Amino acid sequence: MATLIVPPLLISPKDDAIQLHRAFKGFGCDTSAVVNILAHRDSTQRALIQQEYRIMYHEELLKRLASELTGKLETAVLLWMHDPATRDAVVLRQSLSGDFINLEAATEVICSRTSTQIQTIKQIYHSMFGTYVEHDVAIHASGDHEKLLLACLTTQRYEGFEVDRAMVEKDAKALYKAGEKKLGTDEKTFIHIFSERSRAHLAAVDHQYQSVYGSLKKAVKSETSGKFELALLTILQCSTNPAKYFAKVLHKAMKGLGTNDTTLIRVIVTRTEIDMQYIKVEYRKKYNKTLNDAVHSETSSHYRTFLLALLGPNH
Repeated sequence: MATLIVPPLLISPKDDAIQLHRAFKGFGCDTSAVVNILAHRDSTQRALIQQEYRIMYHEELLKRLASELTGKLETAVLLWMHDPATRDAVVLRQSLSGDFINLEAATEVICSRTSTQIQTIKQIYHSMFGTYVEHDVAIHASGDHEKLLLACLTTQRYEGFEVDRAMVEKDAKALYKAGEKKLGTDEKTFIHIFSERSRAHLAAVDHQYQSVYGSLKKAVKSETSGKFELALLTILQCSTNPAKYFAKVLHKAMKGLGTNDTTLIRVIVTRTEIDMQYIKVEYRKKYNKTLNDAVHSETSSHYRTFLLALLGPNH
């Protein structure tokens, strides 16, 4: 369930474009007006506003926003303006190029999206950046982590809810034999099962493994390490309870000294129109604090206002 709150009365994209242009005019930008409009428009409305702005003022709204806004607010708003698939492509490109390579972010996107979503992201990535995402992953990732990411990028997985019980038992047994039962780990088996099976199937394997051998999550943690472990756990947790997974990612981003704003922005912006309501419930359950309160204490100014608007009411 989404947390985005749009106005009860439909406002035309043309009116929004006029209001935004007005906010940019004169000395300084009326940032409050910009945030108040854009943080309360869904993906379709944002696309239409950009279209109207281009027609009326002969310039790209994204370029204008980049010149008017600064810092973390600029990063958050620019990412928010894209449709979900384009946004994921942009996150991947930012993660796999430039001075700072963020393999955690790339892993999150590749391992938490469906096969259909991945295919769309790949097409957009290539058309926007003139290179293949597989190529960029191969340059920056390595070993079993690289193999798993490339398998997720190239394998078509079933997305339905039907599960073959015999296959579930077979996979649970194969994972036990490949990990906890033997000395060393047969990573190939983990890569094969985790990259080729549907979410429903992996959730059933997790349940089967738990009832026969113990925790599959603990097995992954004890048998693997580093980015490979992170990728396997992302796939597993997004199959069983994605909201809980993202609640943990958000908590980690705000834990301790300083805040990982890149992660905070990415998760809030990408999940607001999907399952943020569930993430908020999981966050409250696990950390005895609302996600809104946590974000409020870690952010400030218009940046705080924008993220809290996306998160919706604090309850």
